[in-house]
Amino acid sequence: MTQTTLIDRPRPLRDEDRFDIQAVDAWLKAHIDGLEGTPEVEQFARGASNLTYRLRYPGRDLILRRPPPGTKAKSAHNMIREYKVQKALRPVYPYVPEMLALCTDAEVIGADFYVMERLEGVILRSDLPPGLELDSAQARTLALAAIDRLIDLHQVDVAAAGLERLGKGAGYNRRQIEGWSERFRRARTWNVLPGRYVMDWLAERVPDEVSIRVIHGDYRFDNLVLNPQDPLEIIGVLDWELATLGDPLMDLGNSMAYWVQADDEKYFKGFRRQPTHIPGMPSRAEVVDYYCRKTGCQVDNWAFYEVYGLFRLAVIAQQIFYRFHHGQTRNPQFRHFWIAVNYLLWRCRRVIRRAAREGA
Repeated sequence: MTQTTLIDRPRPLRDEDRFDIQAVDAWLKAHIDGLEGTPEVEQFARGASNLTYRLRYPGRDLILRRPPPGTKAKSAHNMIREYKVQKALRPVYPYVPEMLALCTDAEVIGADFYVMERLEGVILRSDLPPGLELDSAQARTLALAAIDRLIDLHQVDVAAAGLERLGKGAGYNRRQIEGWSERFRRARTWNVLPGRYVMDWLAERVPDEVSIRVIHGDYRFDNLVLNPQDPLEIIGVLDWELATLGDPLMDLGNSMAYWVQADDEKYFKGFRRQPTHIPGMPSRAEVVDYYCRKTGCQVDNWAFYEVYGLFRLAVIAQQIFYRFHHGQTRNPQFRHFWIAVNYLLWRCRRVIRRAAREGA
């Protein structure tokens, strides 16, 4: 199948996210050979964390990544780290885009940014785009291909990639629970549940790491680039902001928090970020079973990883809502994130109750 009309397209710049295009253009021409003319700049509007722009020069298509305005978590939005991780990973994990230049001169746009080659392809959002149809067999093939690329990442030789310092390694699981709990406490607003029960439940059940691997941290379909000539083939993995060394089962738990399936309630399906609800897509349980069979791991406490993934997603949504609540962004898509946070906390408690009934 040929789907060139489905290639992911940017939108006009939001006023609050504009930057000095002339300054960036001058800096890029001093650091990347062959750029001519003035770039046409557009923005990929769906991002809720770091901002992503398309810079289209005559004969050259680039992507610029920069942090959002407003107060940020201490370890978040680190452009230098995000750039270096991808630069190191690309030789051993070919789905990473080619990194071109990193700017740490605050005089250019007031923040660090980096530029990479654009991977032109199809990116799936909450629903399949008009013109792209997948039957049940194709949907399943695509879903399993996505999990295979995650498995490939978890098999990367950390030393061969030169990424031994990407994370602290052992103790990752405990640090995650403590860290995300503290972030939630700092970002909580008056209209969001306290979350103490969920945080305490997680803290009391932290397992040892099954292994220490390179993990993506935000692996889902809208961070995957599909081949426009064959949308069942994944040609790229984007958004490495949260990549680190950690437990691959925690990474899988993060991904499953986004994996809204066909029999989920209407509200959960209403804010999905990927079309995992369509006929043929495997359920979360089927994905976990597939992952474990392919990797040889055994999991008898999946409820912990499921709750962790949902809670972490709640914290991310709350941090974004905190910025909106305090006027640090005016992006209207963030206005109702607090409702999603409360829902995710409720969903965590439901998984906990189910685990208690099953003796897990």
